This record gives sequence, C-alpha cells and structure tokens, in this order.
Amino acid sequence: MTTYVMLANWTDQGILKVKDSPRRLDTAKKALKDMGGEFKLFFLTMGDYDIVAIYEAPDDAVAARFNLQLGMLGNIRTRTLKAFPEATYREVINSLG
Repeated sequence: MTTYVMLANWTDQGILKVKDSPRRLDTAKKALKDMGGEFKLFFLTMGDYDIVAIYEAPDDAVAARFNLQLGMLGNIRTRTLKAFPEATYREVINSLG
C-alpha cells in the first residue's frame, strides 16, 4: 500500500455545516475502505490547514479517485502528498551512488 498525506481546508459550504463533519468523516472512511484503502491518522489542525490526514491506498489511481470524490461533495478542498516510508527513503538516497 502507498501512503498519502492529505491537507484539507473546509469550503464555505463545509464550515457552515461543520457539525456534520464527524458524520462526513465516517462516510469518507467507509468510501476509502471500499476502495481498498484505510485512514491511518486524522487530525483537526490550526494554521494553514483545517485537517491533516494520513491514509493508505492501493495505488495513485485509487488515491486520485478518492480525493476527487471528496472534492465533488463540496465540503473540503484537498492537497495530497505521496509519502515514502523511511526504508524507501533510504533506498532512494543510497541509490544516488
């Protein structure tokens, strides 16, 4: 599985109905699970982003589909980073020669 870091901000629509956000999170978790992925960590944050989540998905296409489906609901806008675990980081650096 590939790991992704999702940075999200509520849209105007999302913040107006912020009390519904726990239910929306549960729905997102189920949708990702149905695609073969899983949320690992979820944070409400202060600063440039309202939400930071770490999730795993089988591949980039699944992650893209998941993010697009979230965006289509109109409650959040996301930025997603593909994350490499330490072992892969070491392999990449060591392959530099």
